[in-house]
Amino acid sequence: MKPIARDVMPWYRRASGIFLRLGICLALLVSLGGCRATLFAGLNTTDHRHGIESERGIVFDPSTGLKLDVYRPVASVDAPVVVFFHGGSWTGGKRQWYRFVGTALASRGIVAVIPDYRKYPQVKMAGFMMDAARAVAWAHAHAAAFGGSASRLFIMGHSSGGHMAGLLATDGRWLQAQGMTTRELAGFIGMAGVYDFVPIPPNEKDMLGMFGHAPSEQRRGQPIDFVDGDEPPMLLLHGLADKEVEVHNSISLADTMKAHAEPVTLKLYPGVGHSDLLFALSTPLQGKRPVLDDVVSFIHQAPPADGVPTP
Repeated sequence: MKPIARDVMPWYRRASGIFLRLGICLALLVSLGGCRATLFAGLNTTDHRHGIESERGIVFDPSTGLKLDVYRPVASVDAPVVVFFHGGSWTGGKRQWYRFVGTALASRGIVAVIPDYRKYPQVKMAGFMMDAARAVAWAHAHAAAFGGSASRLFIMGHSSGGHMAGLLATDGRWLQAQGMTTRELAGFIGMAGVYDFVPIPPNEKDMLGMFGHAPSEQRRGQPIDFVDGDEPPMLLLHGLADKEVEVHNSISLADTMKAHAEPVTLKLYPGVGHSDLLFALSTPLQGKRPVLDDVVSFIHQAPPADGVPTP
């Protein structure tokens, strides 16, 4: 098994113009590890939408100085709210790169919150999970100020960000430390997340550093081990051509949810790779895959959370 998410896949085989240049950039990412910022800048420059407001660089955790960006429909009232955690193998990535995700959701009537979080080796699992929980608590407390509804709060993530959101949805201790419960989440949307990875292979040095060397330590970060019947509804998305995070991660979490009679929907996309799944949210590629439609349908059909609101 190769559980770690590198967030890069060659996707330029059908591209032309700017997408050819972005595809070449992706190839360089794989071979040289460069120009990732250029890739995401290119995706964001193709995204021109009307009827969307954004507020960026909001400090949500003064103790660390971490910031987040909010994208919302103009004049939204009681709209669903999605907190999106980006991928990057828990070691890289910036919230600014994912503006295309925020605008894609906002264009469909959803308030999108995209936070930063500390990365390894600055922090280990406890550090970035604490950051993630604080971002969710902030979104819950400030939902109404941005035209959203705290009872329609969803968490979403891609790759390692999917792992973080998945752990928040299953291990209630992270949100409890911020005065919330998993029952205050209306749903979890996982895009090619890492949910079932124990034991970690000995060559995955970063993962061992983050999650520990002993399987007993590693299981403290494995979402499938915390499913106990108290989870929010889940939508799990995965590409069948994913070579970075094996599809069994999503299948395993879906099976575990079903074993506990928990609501879960699993969507598997033939011919879709790891980054293809994420880039399907971008404006030029939305018509190629039903990923955004599946996400939006899940969000708008989900009932409000039934948890006791945080005072």
